[in-house]
Amino acid sequence: MTDVDTIIKAYGLAPHPEGGWYREFHRSKRALEEIPGYQGPRSAATAIWFCLRQGEFSAFHRLRSEEIWFHLSGNPIELVLLSNGKADRLRIASVENGGPPAAVIPAGAYQAARPLGGYCLVSCVVAPGFDFLDFEMASREKLLEAYPSEAADIISLTR
Repeated sequence: MTDVDTIIKAYGLAPHPEGGWYREFHRSKRALEEIPGYQGPRSAATAIWFCLRQGEFSAFHRLRSEEIWFHLSGNPIELVLLSNGKADRLRIASVENGGPPAAVIPAGAYQAARPLGGYCLVSCVVAPGFDFLDFEMASREKLLEAYPSEAADIISLTR
C-alpha cells in the first residue's frame, strides 16, 4: 500500500484553497474565444491530480464549467452536490471497490468531496478549462438558507 505522503511528494502536489492537495498537469494550448458567460478566452480543457487524506475534505465550491472526476487510487470518494434546490451524492471508486470510477459535475453546481476511509487520489478535468475567475467558494450561511435539509453536510463540508 502506498503512503499518501509519498503520493503528494511524488506528484508535487500543493495545498488547494478548497482543501486537499493538487497540481495541474495539463492545460490545453487550444484557446476558446467568446464563450457565453465567461470573461475572456479559456483553455479548451485543464486537468489536475487531486488528493485528499483521511479526514480532509474539499469544501463546497462551484465552477462555471463542467468537471469530470476520475478515481485513480485509494479509497472511494463521496461527492456531495447541491443544485436547483436538491442534493445528490455520488460515489466514485476503483472497480475493486465497487466503482463507478468517474462522475460528471454539472456547471454551476455546488460540490464538495470527502474520502470514504483513508486517502483518495483522483484526476479532475474541467472544460472549458479551469480559471480561478470561474471558481467560487460557497458561503455556509447562504447554503444553509438555500438547503436547510442538508445542514449536517453543509456544516461539515464548509470552512
